[in-house]
Amino acid sequence: MNRDQQRLNHQLDRLGQKLPSWAARSLQWLRKPSSRWVRLPAGFLLVLGGIFSILPLLGLWMLPLGLLLLVQDVPFLRRPTRQALTCIERRWRRHKRRRRQADA
Repeated sequence: MNRDQQRLNHQLDRLGQKLPSWAARSLQWLRKPSSRWVRLPAGFLLVLGGIFSILPLLGLWMLPLGLLLLVQDVPFLRRPTRQALTCIERRWRRHKRRRRQADA
């Protein structure tokens, strides 16, 4: 397992800890190697649905979810996805900190 895969797995583990238990169990099952037959088609369909977000029911929410599913099996997506997750997490922490300071 290369360094990008290890870091991505660490981030996904932390994400799983913050999710409700049913979502964390689903994420854990989807990350298993035996779930590849579900993960690849679902990820591809979610990315495709995210591209056509102008249609009802489909939306931009599908694009990042599909990428998170595909990243387990597509090596060239690992580093950019890991970097995006890191950036989002930093911004979220900064936003929470600012809100706490504004409330105080």
